[in-house]
Amino acid sequence: MAASDRMVLGPLVGSIDQGTSSTRFLVFNAKTAELLSHHQVELQQKFPREGWVEQDPMEILQSVHECVERTCEKLQQLNIDITNIKAIGVSNQRETTVVWDKTTGEPLYNAIVWLDLRTQSTVERLLKRIPGKNKAFFKFRTGLPLSTYFSAVKLRWLLDNVEEIRQAVDDGRAMFGTIDSWLIWVCICGKSGGVHCTDVTNASRTMLFNIHSLEWDPELCQFFDIPMEILPKVRSSSEIYGLMKICPSLKSGALTGVPISGCLGDQSAALVGQMCFEDGQAKNTYGTGCFLLCNTGQKSVFSEHGLLTTIAYKLGRDKPVCYALEGSVAIAGAVVRWLRDNLGILKSSQEVEKLAAEAGTSYGCYFVPAFSGLYAPYWEPSARGIICGLTQFTNKNHIAFAALEAVCFQTREILDAINKDCGIPLNQLQVDGGMTSNKVLMQLQSDILCIPVVKPSMPETTALGAAMAAGAAEGVGIWSLNPGDLTAVTCERFEPQINPEESEFRYGRWKKAVMKSMGWETSDAPSNG
Repeated sequence: MAASDRMVLGPLVGSIDQGTSSTRFLVFNAKTAELLSHHQVELQQKFPREGWVEQDPMEILQSVHECVERTCEKLQQLNIDITNIKAIGVSNQRETTVVWDKTTGEPLYNAIVWLDLRTQSTVERLLKRIPGKNKAFFKFRTGLPLSTYFSAVKLRWLLDNVEEIRQAVDDGRAMFGTIDSWLIWVCICGKSGGVHCTDVTNASRTMLFNIHSLEWDPELCQFFDIPMEILPKVRSSSEIYGLMKICPSLKSGALTGVPISGCLGDQSAALVGQMCFEDGQAKNTYGTGCFLLCNTGQKSVFSEHGLLTTIAYKLGRDKPVCYALEGSVAIAGAVVRWLRDNLGILKSSQEVEKLAAEAGTSYGCYFVPAFSGLYAPYWEPSARGIICGLTQFTNKNHIAFAALEAVCFQTREILDAINKDCGIPLNQLQVDGGMTSNKVLMQLQSDILCIPVVKPSMPETTALGAAMAAGAAEGVGIWSLNPGDLTAVTCERFEPQINPEESEFRYGRWKKAVMKSMGWETSDAPSNG
């Protein structure tokens, strides 16, 4: 094909969206924010023991390469010139922890995924060293409670239990990072001089980072006994980190020297992609877990109701840092995957909508999917999943409905907490993520919250946010983040269709079920292996 035949669209931005259940690469038009093409690869999760969740960092890396390559091929089939990709952004599952050898470029252990519970005994041991065993002791420095969720305890477990990692640290060969750091290091030269960095949003989820000074905190590193030399350099969410080489095997010739210039943890990326740049604007993302973030501007607000204080974004080296309140739910889309893979009552994740629609109600069945304990607002690691209210009438359709309702009830608990902390109730909820294509879920969510739910017609807001950060970076400058230049988004609205009394009754029953799920697991139980 002659170069003159190719479609001219102006500058394009690529986005690597590395999630818990899949990896995607998406390409956007920087002027219109239109999604031009994408490719997705589902990832394997490993469960070597009860409560353990791992992924292979090399499989994650391979999935990125495959997605980039397939997307570029699709663009070429559309006559779109891939040399117009001028920048690449990265968004990633947060907290998931990787340690690798900088001399070989190989991971030293599987990635320990954010959901993983193996560190419960590590958390309990650390709590004994804190006055009054106060989980919130570091909250005003980090915004976080001491929990299995965050990277510091995962890294502590690796140092305690993996001889190869201890040896690599002693030899000065070890590098620690969240998934963004691993991908950026490999994609920018790797062992031949890779850039070891992360951004402020990912750093703020490690429990080693001071969210006010925006630096690794020596006292926190000392408390967790983490050597500071293995930590990545912390950068803003929008700047050129280095140059990537993508699609080297494409017949059209390699795209070399494309800057990686945006990096945001996936929930921060979705906040940017939903254009929640004002104080009080919020979004809820329905992925493997469910994450509601409310922008609090340049002031860090500390929750009295079980929410996290986290860094929302810092869109440039010289730009101010913005904060958010976050409600984190561990299991959302993962409950549908569980119904599919573990119980076998679904052939595909999409089938849950059909089953739930056929039931139209849970018929008094309540499902608390506390597979990894309860996150916000409870932070109760002893909880485990329960299905209650079962009768002989209950069938798989009712359980499918109850699973979707569980996602909505968990969101309601977080929204209640955000409304209490902010003092100004949200009058609608902006939503995104893979599960929002489920219309039954979206209607249920509006019914249970008693407010409208607003879904953008282009649901890939996480990838869009990373693309916006990359395109807006100094030295790239092809995407304007000025409010007047942002493209208006078309949305679908779901309005409440049941009366508030019914909604309150069902929510009250859900709360009763949550109480029954707590205190189930104890650390002194005999080990199964």
